[in-house]
Amino acid sequence: MENLPRGGLVDHARSILRRKHYSLRTERTYVLWWERFVAFHHHRNPKDLGPREIEAFLTHLAVREQVAAATQNQALSAILFLYRSVLGVPLDTPFNAARARTTRRIPTVLSRDETRLVLGYLTGEHQLMAQLLYGSGLRLMECLRLRVKDLDFDNHQVLVREPKGNHEHFTILPSSLFDPLQDHLERVYRRFLADLDQGNAAVILPYSLARKYPDAPEKWIWQFVFPSRRVSQDPRSRESARHHASPSSLQKAVARAAHESHIGKRISCHTFRHSFATHLLESGYDTQHLRSGQVSAPSRNSSATRMSKQR
Repeated sequence: MENLPRGGLVDHARSILRRKHYSLRTERTYVLWWERFVAFHHHRNPKDLGPREIEAFLTHLAVREQVAAATQNQALSAILFLYRSVLGVPLDTPFNAARARTTRRIPTVLSRDETRLVLGYLTGEHQLMAQLLYGSGLRLMECLRLRVKDLDFDNHQVLVREPKGNHEHFTILPSSLFDPLQDHLERVYRRFLADLDQGNAAVILPYSLARKYPDAPEKWIWQFVFPSRRVSQDPRSRESARHHASPSSLQKAVARAAHESHIGKRISCHTFRHSFATHLLESGYDTQHLRSGQVSAPSRNSSATRMSKQR
């Protein structure tokens, strides 16, 4: 932010991002791109820059830095937001910048045996998180953002909040995870009670929910299923609260498990989601549900349910 001109521009941009319900990760990413864009043009005021300067920056990313197409598009989205939503400049002109190459990679899919092998090298909360990634087809942040109220054991469902595309939906909660999850929640609940006694039970809530429901941050149903071990300061409200577990912790644990399993594949947290979809398709699940993201719990006699019980 030091590279951007003063006078409240960054604070104003942040307020607009939050009013439009952009995530904190997007907010930080956009600010970083604005800094890089301004630094590339020798710290000139963005109000004095236009389409030609934007094209030059995008071309630099593609030709000099050889970034991926998704990275270049992310930079363009950040810059367009700055001009259109913050500075009030339309920028409807098509850009003639050099485009980064789009690389189409075939996603890594593990067999059922390989999945069990990798999961077996994980322990504790990391293992349970990875089992949810695979058993429910969750993305990493969707798993970490789960609240207690999102787990519906009676209907075998998980409510996915703040997903990619911002369209909430239900997905499968395998019965094989009932006991591990309930045991885990009992431990989290005991920590929650200890937090209550110490006055540290508040949890971070999205957007304006904390103002709308002032008692919600200290209610059990709003607690994270996988809370962080430490109370930290909310970067937005500056209040002390308990956030969800760190994504890097699970990513590192999965990387170690993949290395120890000696499987000759590039394995990440997202690999479990691809494997989930592939295995359901192999079991005759409705592919249309998977494409739309509206995965509902199957009937008890379906092959998908039998498969989930075997996990």
